[in-house]
Amino acid sequence: MQITPEFETALQRRIDTKTKPQGALGLIEDLAAQVARLQGRLDPVMESCALILFAADHGIAEEGVSAYPPAVTRQMVLNFAGGGAAANVFARAGGIDLRVVNAGVIGGPFDLPQIEDRPLGEGTASFLNGPAMSAQQLDRALEIGRDLGADGTFQAMAFGEMGIGNTSAASVMAHKLTGMALDTLVGRGTGLEDASLAHKRVVLGTAAARTGELSAREVLQEYGGFEIAMMTGAMLGAADAGRVVLVDGFIASVSALAACALDPGARAAMVFAHRSAESGHGAVLDALDAAPLLSLNMRLGEGSGAALAWPLLRAAVAMLNEMASFESAGVSGPA
Repeated sequence: MQITPEFETALQRRIDTKTKPQGALGLIEDLAAQVARLQGRLDPVMESCALILFAADHGIAEEGVSAYPPAVTRQMVLNFAGGGAAANVFARAGGIDLRVVNAGVIGGPFDLPQIEDRPLGEGTASFLNGPAMSAQQLDRALEIGRDLGADGTFQAMAFGEMGIGNTSAASVMAHKLTGMALDTLVGRGTGLEDASLAHKRVVLGTAAARTGELSAREVLQEYGGFEIAMMTGAMLGAADAGRVVLVDGFIASVSALAACALDPGARAAMVFAHRSAESGHGAVLDALDAAPLLSLNMRLGEGSGAALAWPLLRAAVAMLNEMASFESAGVSGPA
């Protein structure tokens, strides 16, 4: 939506005349203004949020780049279905609608009502020696993601992921999308010790060296995961629908990088939930010119940080709509 100078003036006045010194609520003021611009109204609505968890396996995991075996992806999806993961707990605490999508987990469909089976294959191919997925699989991932991101009547959408090996995919993707040094972006993921981290860097360096400069679509196809590509599409679908996109940690932020490369206009919908403890996340946030709301030393993924940021998003909009002005409260303004 095109925001006029008159709208900007009215919005800033609405924020500045609340019963507080100008700018005293910091990022909360910025957040309220962002939502108002996104919805094109001075009294925005922020009542409901959905969290979609995308799960898939990665062929690169067979190269020993994770502290956990690929079987953990499927086990954790079952944990999501049973309501026992951190994402489930935080979603329940925040009144967030939670959906779990099988984007390509090894072992076939789950055939459970709590899991939406939308698999593009049983994990990606290893990107050490060739593309992670076909062009057709990427197209389908983006299409499914867009539909899911635009589904429902939510004002905000949060996205999370589960997939052993996906910090490796995200690290190489970020390297290709930004040109930053790969060693800056490769972290311990699920908790690798020093020797295993060194091995991970060698494997990913070899994989990255087999291609040159790539477009965003090519980066997704060569190095992405089914869940990362689907999440990228979901961010685009949610942004197109005028919804706030609550971006979680390192892997979700790399999806956001890809989404913004595909459609720069999507950036205006994105709210960055937290600064992850994963070593590459700060560099990715800088590339996106993002100021995250929280810094909790977390590195879990699965949308956990995005779920924790949801109450702040609601509070920012409530401030804009419900906080008294100096005039309405009969409070003297600055001298």
